[in-house]
Amino acid sequence: MFLRQNRLQYHAKPERPDPVYAKQLQEVLGGQWGEISVMMTYLFQGWNCRGPEKYRDMIMDIGTEEIGHVEMLATMIARLLETSPVEAQEEAARDSVLGAVMGGARVEDAIIAGMNPQHMIVAGLGATPTDSVGYPWTSRYTVASGNLLADFRFNVTAESQGRLQVSRLYQMTEDKGVRDMLSFLLARDTMHQNQWLAAIKELEEDGLESTPCPSNFPQERELGEVAYKFMNFSEGVESRDGSWADGPSVDGRGTIEYVEKPTAMGDVPKLNEVDPRVHGTPKKPKPAVA
Repeated sequence: MFLRQNRLQYHAKPERPDPVYAKQLQEVLGGQWGEISVMMTYLFQGWNCRGPEKYRDMIMDIGTEEIGHVEMLATMIARLLETSPVEAQEEAARDSVLGAVMGGARVEDAIIAGMNPQHMIVAGLGATPTDSVGYPWTSRYTVASGNLLADFRFNVTAESQGRLQVSRLYQMTEDKGVRDMLSFLLARDTMHQNQWLAAIKELEEDGLESTPCPSNFPQERELGEVAYKFMNFSEGVESRDGSWADGPSVDGRGTIEYVEKPTAMGDVPKLNEVDPRVHGTPKKPKPAVA
């Protein structure tokens, strides 16, 4: 069960309202790499985990923390939307990126054009489970495969993308209160990246997983002749300079060979006649009836 403490994990209070920035901040709440996505990803990974208990408990620790991050962002967005979206927020609009871009436009017009109208019409000046352009959050952003190595590698990506977006949002505001909260989220993303990388290393050291993933699928079922070849499929040969193109493979099971001019191994694709019941276009016209 979950027990909620009636306090935020960290401060979430801006210096002043800013409905334009509230719209931008929605990205790290309800976007593909936002806090709702990692919260649901980690919780389902934890609930579905059949591996050693230490991994399950660790996943649930961070998944539960992410619930608190969602609340922090929702609270911050709601506070950025407080009071009138026009008269009381002129100062915020003057400092906004949108106001600078629009130049001579009226402050009121800049605010209305730059804010998310659903913040007022639908949510009553509150946060919504959407990204910065209003696209609804979807569970397709989540990954919980049942393979811990595959999941943990995805988690590193999720934390990297999330930290990247938060760092950009940090540069898009001068509000000290907002920056204070974002500095906390940046620090937690730092920890989580290190955590998932450490967990990947431990999975390998524990002998539970290894590269290639999934490691319990027999490699002899692969087409071995192409398993350790780097194929140059684009113009130029600069990619040959990387360690991925030559020498021992990372998994220690092969030697990488560079193929400068890969050749096609398959045949020319030819499809059979279309089933007339689907009314597709036939290969040749039907003979005329006498």
